[in-house]
Amino acid sequence: MAKRDLKFTRNIGIMAHIDAGKTTTSERILYYTGKIHKIGEVHDGGATMDWMVQEQERGITITSAATTAFWHYGNDVYQLNLIDTPGHVDFTVEVERSLRVLDGTIATFDAVGRVQPQSETVWRQADKFGVPKIAYVNKMDRVGADFFACVQDIKDKLGATAVPISIPIGAEDKFIGIIDLIDRKAIEYVADDSQVNNFREIPIPENLAGEVELWRDRLVEAAAECDETLMEKYFEDPESLTRDEIIAALRKGTIAMKIVPATCGSSYKDKGVQFLIDAVVRYLPSPLDVGAVKATDAKTGEETSVKPSASEPFAGLVFKIATDPFVGRLAYVRAYSGHLDAGTYVLNTRTGKKERVARLYQMHSNHQNPIDFVEAGDICAAVGFKDLRTGDTICAEDHPVTLEAMEFPDPVIGIAVEPKTSKDLEKLGVALAKLAEEDPTFTVKSDHETGQTVISGMGELHLDIIVDRLRREFGVEINQGAPQVNYKEAITTTVQHREVFKKQTGGRGKFADIIVEIGPADEGHTGLQFDNQVKGGNIPKEYIPCIQKGFETAMANGVLAGYEVPSLKVTVLDGSFHPVDSDQLSFEICARMAFRHACPKAHPVLLEPIMSLEVVTPEEYMGDIVGDLNRRRGQINAMDSTSNGARIIKAFVPLSEQFGYVTVLRTLSSGRAASTMTFDHYSEVPANLAKEVIEKSGYKSSEDDE
Repeated sequence: MAKRDLKFTRNIGIMAHIDAGKTTTSERILYYTGKIHKIGEVHDGGATMDWMVQEQERGITITSAATTAFWHYGNDVYQLNLIDTPGHVDFTVEVERSLRVLDGTIATFDAVGRVQPQSETVWRQADKFGVPKIAYVNKMDRVGADFFACVQDIKDKLGATAVPISIPIGAEDKFIGIIDLIDRKAIEYVADDSQVNNFREIPIPENLAGEVELWRDRLVEAAAECDETLMEKYFEDPESLTRDEIIAALRKGTIAMKIVPATCGSSYKDKGVQFLIDAVVRYLPSPLDVGAVKATDAKTGEETSVKPSASEPFAGLVFKIATDPFVGRLAYVRAYSGHLDAGTYVLNTRTGKKERVARLYQMHSNHQNPIDFVEAGDICAAVGFKDLRTGDTICAEDHPVTLEAMEFPDPVIGIAVEPKTSKDLEKLGVALAKLAEEDPTFTVKSDHETGQTVISGMGELHLDIIVDRLRREFGVEINQGAPQVNYKEAITTTVQHREVFKKQTGGRGKFADIIVEIGPADEGHTGLQFDNQVKGGNIPKEYIPCIQKGFETAMANGVLAGYEVPSLKVTVLDGSFHPVDSDQLSFEICARMAFRHACPKAHPVLLEPIMSLEVVTPEEYMGDIVGDLNRRRGQINAMDSTSNGARIIKAFVPLSEQFGYVTVLRTLSSGRAASTMTFDHYSEVPANLAKEVIEKSGYKSSEDDE
């Protein structure tokens, strides 16, 4: 096989708010690239990328699906590795991990809704990973569609310089096509989805000639600003810039994240998609443009880099684990450098163990096409791994490196589940372990006191889907309890405490004595902040890590209601030991006891998750909705108006008050209001409510006994 040039590869994703048309757009891309021969629609449950039953029924994307397609541009063939991501906030982790491995993304906007709450979230996620973007304003055929208002909105709300590379001909029901500003070409789309080339060139409408020149001037100016040599040329004569120079400069600006090329269309009506694919090829980076990626040398711990070249040692990042009923565990891998053959061994730098890559697949939604090897810049799925998690680095055995992993948010809501029959009991543990493996934001805990299994996730919909998958995929029938909020605990003052642990049995006893200062951690610090100030060998050095471990273990269960303590500062001041009776375990137990005895004195408080809520409602229901939010302990931050007269209410509301809110909102607004909710921060629970939560939990701290 001829060596593939990486500059013809594009790893792209499609991200957007719910219902902006991500899946419909990716469906059209697959059709026009010849990957599929019949267009599937989301509302009919026939979309290729929405392959899960739950996705087809609900018309939403839950899991990010990957596929590969090829596009002819100029005389070259480009390989597009495309990932369609979910829009719903409960599945934000799917977007996060997809963006981590992508080189560029298509940010899709609804021409009527413009920049919506989740659009901002995904945009920030893309910025975090430094992913260049193209803006695609979809649904130009809807009533109230306005391309230029949407471009302005991107500037105002997202702070990005959106540069139109095309403008629409008409809008709403009169939207017939687009004008390519670089080539000054008007393209009309014909209502015929039976042919791939459903467009023709037409003369530029007279009424748009002035507008075309205005926007083209702005485009050329933006291009010139991205390249200094062109700047001089532009000042002399703006018309002297050639087509290729403008495209090259825009590409440079897009990759440097200075500008965002913006185009428009209506994916559902098959308008503007081919131009969008051209724009992807023109402006979004190839793996070569992204260049070397930061990594850590696993042996020395020093910073190194991984170059996008097939001749380099292999390094890849596992960004997703999925379970397929026929092939078992699929690990989605982005290859950053090197060449990997099926059937060879790689090193997992987290575990330090060798793993065999049994088979490699190119993915097409949930279908696997076997391939013999994978090279730098590609995205594939691998089978055969025994112990692999999301975020692991796999690499050549003789060049161990660790790529930058991903951070996942903590789950905020939990439900208790129990199997209906003893048959289900066996299956439940296996099924939950598989699901937790797939989804890092889904956790499973067993409550020792009650014997309950509690599953936690990012929201009600997230858990709803999990329960549905348990039933359908794994054949497990369960009873579920009411949703529970994942509270946390914190201490508010610093206390000094002495803990002596003594246990005398026949023979060797146990002894440990520590004096510690326990208080809130410094701002911005999560986990245990541990400081050892013991002088003069009063506690031998080998026991200090055991004290640290004791506190770390104890933080899993706070003193009020047994919830996790996310951050704590512990300073070991002094202590003593016994030359015979002291050992590592004694000091660990002593630290755990010190935590339990000292925290009640340090004014412990209960923390609850606070959600950022955004409600879009017609004016007449405003009063009722605000009144309802006040009853839910909501704190209203802002009220805005949209261009079509609807009102936007932004508020912080405790999650514990938000169960079933969607139904209440529908009732209050006769079904006309919509809301989106994302986790924002943890805040202290008011004392009267905290008392209720603590009593309800019935938590009793169990004494350590050896």
